[in-house]
Amino acid sequence: MTLKAKVEKNTGVRLFFQTVIGRAYPRVIGLLRERSWFIFEVVLPVISVAAYVFIYRAIGAPDIYVGFVVMGGAMTAFWLNVLWSMSSQMYWEKETGNLALYIMAPNSLMAILLGMALGGLFATAQRALVITLAGSLLFNVQFEVSSYLMLFGVFMLTMVALYGMGMMSSSLFLLLNREAWHYANLAQEPVYLMSGFYFPIKSFDFWIAAGASIIPLTLGLDAMRQLSFAGGEELGFLNVRIELAILAVLSVLFILGAKWLLEYMERLAIREGRLTDARR
Repeated sequence: MTLKAKVEKNTGVRLFFQTVIGRAYPRVIGLLRERSWFIFEVVLPVISVAAYVFIYRAIGAPDIYVGFVVMGGAMTAFWLNVLWSMSSQMYWEKETGNLALYIMAPNSLMAILLGMALGGLFATAQRALVITLAGSLLFNVQFEVSSYLMLFGVFMLTMVALYGMGMMSSSLFLLLNREAWHYANLAQEPVYLMSGFYFPIKSFDFWIAAGASIIPLTLGLDAMRQLSFAGGEELGFLNVRIELAILAVLSVLFILGAKWLLEYMERLAIREGRLTDARR
């Protein structure tokens, strides 16, 4: 008499979270194994921050601008992570031959991208923290946080909306095929400008600043500056509570948009059977 071992297959929520953990793991471990990446991704942003600090000091700008630059330099790490490790991710998986495996696997693409987002967020947060500490010590930046709880809430909502945008744009970049590389390069510097990484977004015309607010970092960075520096509210674009509400709306919209686009991409792959090939 032969006994057949019963193999239990994980499905539903359990499979979703196992996929998230499994895909986040290599991003976290990769940071520890490739220490040279950490050095380059910290040193280069600090050099860029130093350039803007010296410019502001040369023209006699208020000291609060130096703090704005240091915080903006730290947040560039998150934008670069979203741009190159989220938005372009499906395109790179296609080039390396992994995308077909992802689509055939029983787990959802949303879980795969969420795992990438969490792993990337953990690794990038360490780099951002080092950039903030280094900039603060080098340039004597004084922080005066008015509400740590609200600051944490703004940061988390900004990350949810930002990585939601990254998941949504990953499908768009994939459908753009080889143009994804060019669009990624094109998007990098304009976002630095429109999000006000190195200056208050209030410097723009109201409608230009409002249009730039579609990028979560714009409002998130503005709100964090208002909460972190004395006099930051005077240079703020909108009230912090209004910016929190807008970030919450953007989070929902981007996550729903990511879900719809990923499902559309899967349906396209199943129907045409050639998503990973050159599409006519």
